[in-house]
Amino acid sequence: MLQYKTKTNCSISYVFSLITAFLITSCANSPSLNPGDEAFKKKDYSTAIVAYSKSLKTNPKDLDLLFGRGRAKQELGNLEEAQLDFEQALDLEPNNFQVLLSLAMIQLDQKNYASALLYASKAEQISGAPALASLLKGRALHYLGMPDEALNAYGNAIQVDRNFGQAYFSRGLLKVALKREKEACEDFKLASALEYPRGKELLQKYCK
Repeated sequence: MLQYKTKTNCSISYVFSLITAFLITSCANSPSLNPGDEAFKKKDYSTAIVAYSKSLKTNPKDLDLLFGRGRAKQELGNLEEAQLDFEQALDLEPNNFQVLLSLAMIQLDQKNYASALLYASKAEQISGAPALASLLKGRALHYLGMPDEALNAYGNAIQVDRNFGQAYFSRGLLKVALKREKEACEDFKLASALEYPRGKELLQKYCK
C-alpha cells in the first residue's frame, strides 16, 4: 500500500496561514508493484487510475487498489471521486489509519471541519498511527474555534514524533494568533532547526 510520509522541503498553503507538506511515496508489500503503483510513483496519476481500475475489475474488494486509486484521484484534485474510493476502502477495513487520514485531508480541503475531526480522531486512536493524525486533528480543532484543544493535539503530534517540524510550526502559528508570541518563538526555533518550510522566516519575523 502507498504510505504517508512527511517531508520538509515542500509545503501546501492552507487558510489561517497554516502550512503543511504532505507527500505520498510508493512502497510495496510484495517484490512486484502493481502497475498503478508504478505509475503513481512516477506521478503519472491518470495512468495510475486506469491501471488501478483495470485491476479492480478482477479484484473489486482489494483495499490497496482502492486506496491507490483514491490517492491518484486526490492528487488530481478529484476529491469527490477520491472520497468514494476511500469510503469503499474504509468499509473493507474500518481501522485503517491511512484511509482515515486521506478522508480527513479531503474534509479539510472541503472545509468540512467537523467531519475532518471525526476521521482524524479515529485515526489517532489506532495503534501505530503517525503524528500526522494528531496534526490533522489539531488543524480541524483550530478551524472549529477550539484553540486549547488544538494546542493539545499539536502537542500530541510532537509527542509521537519529536522531529515533526510541521507540528511545531502549526502550534507556533496558533500561539501567535493567541498573542503568545514568546511561546510561539520556541516552536518556530524548533521548526527552523528541523528545516521546516517558512520556519526560519517566521522566526525572524516574530522573534527579533
